[in-house]
Amino acid sequence: MIALSLAEIAEIVGGDLRPAAGHDPASIVSGVVDTDSRQMTPGGIFVAKPGETTDGHRFVGAAIENGAVLALVEHPVDEAISQIVVPDVVVAIADLARAVVARVRASGDLRIVGITGSNGKTTTKNFLARILQDEGETIAPIASYNNEVGAPLTMLRITDTTRFLVCEFGASAPGEIARLAGLVHPDVAVELMVGLAHAGGFGGIEETARAKAELVAAAAPGGTAVLNLDDPRVAGMAPLAEEQGLRIVGFGQGPAAAVRAAGIDVTASGTSCIVHVDGQELPLRLQVLGAHHVNNALAAIAAARALGVAPADAIVRLETVQLAERWRMQPMGGAEVRIINDAYNASPDSMAAALRTLAQITGPDERTVAVLGAMSELGETAGDEHDRIGLLAVRLNIQRIVVVGADARRLFLAAVGEGSWDGEAVHLADADAAFEYLQGELRPGDRVLVKSSNSAGLRFLGDRLGESFS
Repeated sequence: MIALSLAEIAEIVGGDLRPAAGHDPASIVSGVVDTDSRQMTPGGIFVAKPGETTDGHRFVGAAIENGAVLALVEHPVDEAISQIVVPDVVVAIADLARAVVARVRASGDLRIVGITGSNGKTTTKNFLARILQDEGETIAPIASYNNEVGAPLTMLRITDTTRFLVCEFGASAPGEIARLAGLVHPDVAVELMVGLAHAGGFGGIEETARAKAELVAAAAPGGTAVLNLDDPRVAGMAPLAEEQGLRIVGFGQGPAAAVRAAGIDVTASGTSCIVHVDGQELPLRLQVLGAHHVNNALAAIAAARALGVAPADAIVRLETVQLAERWRMQPMGGAEVRIINDAYNASPDSMAAALRTLAQITGPDERTVAVLGAMSELGETAGDEHDRIGLLAVRLNIQRIVVVGADARRLFLAAVGEGSWDGEAVHLADADAAFEYLQGELRPGDRVLVKSSNSAGLRFLGDRLGESFS
């Protein structure tokens, strides 16, 4: 974080400053800001956030041991550290992030990109960060720091020399993206897609589209809206972007896209296409698996282009990315049994894309195995969407369908109803049962997809399989 005095921080967050012995209101802090005491480093600011299972106030002492010099708290704690007492530490870090970003923006050349969408946010964020880091100091979220806590913590990592801040905005209810994007008003707003992820929280697909459009509404006047023209609901955000005075750059595979892909080819070693942009035809060879990552790459190229990076340079840098993120289409295992661990999260769209990728990368002498768990937060559409994925798996000729957990049972029943019987589809109670079954079932030549929402916990099953068959 930039250097601020204790008094300045207290004023920004509207808190009651209680300096420790030897500190006074003018004392300067500039260390890392985090809710995890284990991540503290000398000079850090610890945010004592109450949680569902524990309370950050219990870990102020541990934060001190790791170097914290200031704690944001909701009630005073009996520890030898300067404290700022606020009614709500989550609101406080948002206020602090807004002020810090505004100061850096006013005094430097900071450019900000906001990314949202039902799928692909983290991959696109990583793609764009890789492109921009060769242009100057770039801050981007760790993992999926895209909520009311993670987004401000990412913003607070900037310094006076940061040139690019890449923000990822997730949401499970209306208004959340507006609040987060409103902290920074991005220069470039990237809209990836509108799908059924978190549809239960929004109440339906049209409500989801309106929530995603909050990013366009929060963009800085004179900025750029990067829109996926392959998605009608995203393309429909163009009038709003025009009202906001934004320049519109479309990406996708249709002829209207300014950054367009053609000739997509998916293999077990990567994904290739030709990128059409500015009258050029540029070959792109991603090491990341899956045709669905092409649009994520196009979005990153378009956003970087809006920031002055030549598409040819962006492509060279994208081709060095070996992994989108841990647990996202992550190749594991060995030469004989290949595991693709894509179980960090799942929606109907990402589940379908992963299954299609599995079918595309498996050779004629190899066998497809899909290990599937529940998709969460789908609300009243959950049953139908699990049915649809079960049907798709059979129609893609996935040869073994291993369904894990009670919440995914409808997926199994749909697969059986579509014709996946006689042991081709099995339903197992939990990850341990699935691991035991797969230990005896998998054989050389198998290509195995592990896919579920985070809550199903199958990412750890994917790790176990990857280690077992390495």
